[in-house]
Amino acid sequence: MSAGAGPADVLPLTGERTVPGIPEENYWFRRHEVVYDALAPRCTGATVLEAGCGEGYGADLLAGVARRVLGLDYDALTAGHVTRRYPRVAVARANLVALPVSTGSVDAVVSLQVIEHLWEQDRFLRECARVLRPGGALLISTPNRITFSPGRDTPLNPFHTRELDPAELAELVREAGFAGVELLGLHHGPRLRELDARHGGSLIDAQVQLAVAGTPWPEALCRDVASVRCADFELRTDDLDASLDLVALAVRP
Repeated sequence: MSAGAGPADVLPLTGERTVPGIPEENYWFRRHEVVYDALAPRCTGATVLEAGCGEGYGADLLAGVARRVLGLDYDALTAGHVTRRYPRVAVARANLVALPVSTGSVDAVVSLQVIEHLWEQDRFLRECARVLRPGGALLISTPNRITFSPGRDTPLNPFHTRELDPAELAELVREAGFAGVELLGLHHGPRLRELDARHGGSLIDAQVQLAVAGTPWPEALCRDVASVRCADFELRTDDLDASLDLVALAVRP
């Protein structure tokens, strides 16, 4: 949470977005933040559009290196929050399958943990291609269907419409007209694997089970979740099927 932020500055948790500054939410926050950190160098000096900016912490992180960042979100409460809390991010409400941005006007489109919420995923990606200049970068992430909703035909998360595996994500991006598609996978690093073992084999399951049951968290779980940092995750090109989240990098020809 930024210095001086109070209760009025914090968006409520809904299960649809993650929020900084909440100890029990820290694992998910860091799992998202590490991807922003990894992609930030690709946004240096760029005009960046973040499609689905959520709470805004990621757009603000990118604003530290980009020439300009425009954050779009459909939710009015969210857009107002970003405007108040992150003044260096320009914000607008928008339907992500009809981006209110001129053709060829941005250098990079960033959209992390958003596409799985959309019904018209192909239309969204075509809109991303439209607003990018030739040579512009698409930088997106999404949960890996194989590990996020294992053995299910429908997403485990009720806010998700369609989750993707590595091959499906790559195909969707290519069919939208992008080239040079590269996939990365987010994995637990050594310290998180130790925490997995400490909490019955899965730190994620330990959190989810208590949240679903509405059971108070044990002190040890609270402490370990609050201790998670970006450095505890790994972004790799190998073993994509076993990754937690997928990151797709591509270029508009």
